[in-house]
Amino acid sequence: MEPDLFTAAAEERQEKDPAGSPLAVRMRPRALDEVVGQQHLLKPGSPLRRLVGEGNGGPAGPSSVILWGPPGTGKTTLAYVVSKATDKRFVELSAITAGVKEVRAVIDGARRATGGFGKETVLFLDEIHRFSKAQQDSLLPAVENRWVTLIAATTENPYFSVISPLLSRSLLLTLEPLTDDDVRGLLRRALTDERGLKDAVTLPEDTEDHLLRIAGGDARRALTALEAAAGAALDKGETEIALATLEETVDRAAVKYDRDGDQHYDVASALIKSIRGSDVDAALHYLARMIEAGEDPRFIARRLMISASEDIGLADPSALPIAVAAAQAVAMIGFPEAALTLSHATIALALAPKSNSATTAIGAAMEDVRKGLAGPVPPHLRDGHYKGAAKLGHAQGYVYPHDLPEGIAAQQYAPDALQDREYYTPTRHGAESRYADAVEWTRKHLGRRRS
Repeated sequence: MEPDLFTAAAEERQEKDPAGSPLAVRMRPRALDEVVGQQHLLKPGSPLRRLVGEGNGGPAGPSSVILWGPPGTGKTTLAYVVSKATDKRFVELSAITAGVKEVRAVIDGARRATGGFGKETVLFLDEIHRFSKAQQDSLLPAVENRWVTLIAATTENPYFSVISPLLSRSLLLTLEPLTDDDVRGLLRRALTDERGLKDAVTLPEDTEDHLLRIAGGDARRALTALEAAAGAALDKGETEIALATLEETVDRAAVKYDRDGDQHYDVASALIKSIRGSDVDAALHYLARMIEAGEDPRFIARRLMISASEDIGLADPSALPIAVAAAQAVAMIGFPEAALTLSHATIALALAPKSNSATTAIGAAMEDVRKGLAGPVPPHLRDGHYKGAAKLGHAQGYVYPHDLPEGIAAQQYAPDALQDREYYTPTRHGAESRYADAVEWTRKHLGRRRS
């Protein structure tokens, strides 16, 4: 859909009077070299460089791309830079408001522009994951025949949210979360740049640190908070953005938490120990502190997965799938919604029955291996599929458990040196009681029950 008269007029006014636009819009890079972060996507010869017309051209035209990354990492910015730098016809759609009708109108316009004027079309489609399968299907002929070069943006995993035919016709470019140094550079540029705050205010170190925590790697969030805090400071007649002013503006207190120091490990340790101790309220407190401090949600999810096996294990076999599902969801959605998923998993783990038998079992087995207690594999358990194995006695005499009525064969499985070793000592907590019954029964039928 081409920009209408009113949209074009609004854009013209914005260019003439940029002060009326949000700070995040005013500070949007105008060239790829101004982009902060994502340097792995901006190397010479990269697809994005070719989209803006860099390179030698030739018979291989620029490819359609799908930009996948968390909010505020630069997907829209990169598309904006392409729109300003390229001499191609640039059309922008949002999957929130557009449908098949609008897509077809763009494609028809692209074919006319190519045939009538030899002008290529770049289509930027934001939030492509919101398109249904049928809506995404409507893009295929245009991408296949290169009537348009597609730049699609998504915050969701495209392997789940984008149809395979479209994925196969595009290059998937993954945007990484911005680092604190990336966001810090943006903030400092915004403070001094003519398009930004023009040195109207200064930003002390403690306020800057809190802004970085609030941002959580989201450049747009950082610039929005900076603009609001700067406005509040200037309204007070102040030229320095005090921490208290920022806290009042964003309604978010500065959490004392150093993501690279002792607080990081102390709070993470307290979270896991509260889960282990089944104190769900304490666990939620420490989870909230980590979230509010801007902790990487993937780090929290990894700790929960470890806890599910280390402290719960077979007492609640659903704990690990819950933690793994939470980690996958967190990777797909990010903050702020990821807080709900982490809360879900933390509550489930804290209230689950506890058992560390899986932890102690593998620990004891590994300790014996380190001591050299191993020995050769019993001959009847060795691989017998290759030529000559039978002559060596391999796999001879092996009893196939499925051939027996009870499905268990009383034969030697462990090496000779470990015949009497019992590593797994189940508890009677929760679901593990059935494993306790099972291990007692199997050891008895294997002839390994001690008197």
